[in-house]
Amino acid sequence: MPPEPSKGRSDIKPAPTLIFTWGNPSRGDDALGPQLYDLLKSENLRDVDVLTDFQLQIEHVMDLEDRERVLFIDASMSAHEPFDFFRLQAGQDDSYSTHAMSPQSLLAVYEKVNKRAPPPAFMLSIRGYEFDLGSPISRKAAANLSEAISFIRPKLTAARNQDWGV
Repeated sequence: MPPEPSKGRSDIKPAPTLIFTWGNPSRGDDALGPQLYDLLKSENLRDVDVLTDFQLQIEHVMDLEDRERVLFIDASMSAHEPFDFFRLQAGQDDSYSTHAMSPQSLLAVYEKVNKRAPPPAFMLSIRGYEFDLGSPISRKAAANLSEAISFIRPKLTAARNQDWGV
């Protein structure tokens, strides 16, 4: 009897919510995204996939497939303290042609490739202060990270996008 064909990734249904963090763990407060990834990954959240990378790239369009909502999380030098949270809209900017992409540009590529609107997407920009190579996360940024975690936990149990308050 021949072996059964192996089931590929297409047979695995992704979780409705995707949290996508990015940043460089070796650059001080730029590690806020990856640190939040580690924390959330250890919690084994139900109906939530958590991904991280050094930066957003065009290939990440595939990670948005079959999602009900996406939360992008990154450190920011310009965010208000402790963080900014807002709804994202697809929009092509200059980043679509560079090595790293903005979330808005990634959403625009999704729209173009799939010929449909991307899933509802949100941005959590955590205020960072020190981004020097080899530096640890600053105390102020760590405090902002703690507040950001407290802010998003209840949202991860909210089934509908309108429960996200934006």
